[in-house]
Amino acid sequence: MTPGTTACHARSGSDTAARILAAAEALFAEHGFEAVSINAIAEHVGVSKANVFHHFSSKNALYQAVLRNACDATTQQFKHMVAQSGAVAANLAQFTDSHLASILEHDQFARLILREILSDRPKEEFKIAQQVFGENFSELVEILRRGQEHNELRADLDPALVATLLVGANVFFFQARNVFRHFPEVNFADEPAHYTRMIVDILLRGILASGSGKKT
Repeated sequence: MTPGTTACHARSGSDTAARILAAAEALFAEHGFEAVSINAIAEHVGVSKANVFHHFSSKNALYQAVLRNACDATTQQFKHMVAQSGAVAANLAQFTDSHLASILEHDQFARLILREILSDRPKEEFKIAQQVFGENFSELVEILRRGQEHNELRADLDPALVATLLVGANVFFFQARNVFRHFPEVNFADEPAHYTRMIVDILLRGILASGSGKKT
C-alpha cells in the first residue's frame, strides 16, 4: 500500500466517524440516549453496526464523543478567555456573547445538552455528562476567582453562583426566545448581543440606582 493510499483510507475513516457522530447527535438530541440504538445510528449513516463499533467501542463511548463535540465550541471560548490578559469584566462580556451565539447557531447541540441535564438516567451513567460539563464550568469559575484575586470582582461573591447565572441566562433565552417575540415589553428577542450586554451589565453593576440604599 502506498503512502497516498494510506492517507486516503485515513481520511475515509475520519469521514465515516464524523458522519456517525453527526447522525448520533441528531438522534440523541431528538429521542434521548435510551431510545436510540446503535442499529438506528448505523442505518441513518448507511454503514454496518460493526463499522460503528470500529470507530466507537460502545454506545456510551459514542455518546460521550457526541457530548464532547457539542461542548467543543464553548471549550475553545474558555481557552481563549483563560489566555486573555485583559480585564475579567471584558472577558466575561465576550464569553457571554459568544456562548449565546454558539447556542443559537448549534441549536441541535443545545437541545442535546439540555436533554442530558434533565435526564433521569442512573447516576453512574450521568458521569459521562458530568465529566464533559464539569471541565468547562470549573474553568469559568476559575476565571471568576481570578477576577476576585485581582480585585476586579467582589470577594464576597460565590463564583459558582455567578457562573450559573451567566450560563443560565443564556440557556433561558435559547428556550424562551420564540415566546419573547410575543411580549410587547421585550425588545431584545431578536438581538441576542444586546441581551448579553444587558445581562453582564446587570451582573457587574446591579440594579440599584446610584446612591440608592445609602443612609442619609
